Amino acid sequence: MRKRLLGDNHPDVASSLNNLVHLYDSQGGCSEAEPLYREAINIFRERLWENHPHTQIYMENFDILTAVNGR
Repeated sequence: MRKRLLGDNHPDVASSLNNLVHLYDSQGGCSEAEPLYREAINIFRERLWENHPHTQIYMENFDILTAVNGR
């Protein structure tokens, strides 16, 4: 719904993707979570830049997710 209202590259869309990532991860769905994390990170990179705190947090969390799941 947020994508339809705000567009594909809005930071709020990235936040919604992040929420889905946590849902999938909590249910053992790393393969579903990883592409959503990448999409969220790309949105933040485009809209908020590489060094923005939100971008950095998402990148660190992605690294943790992939390390824990052996990727």
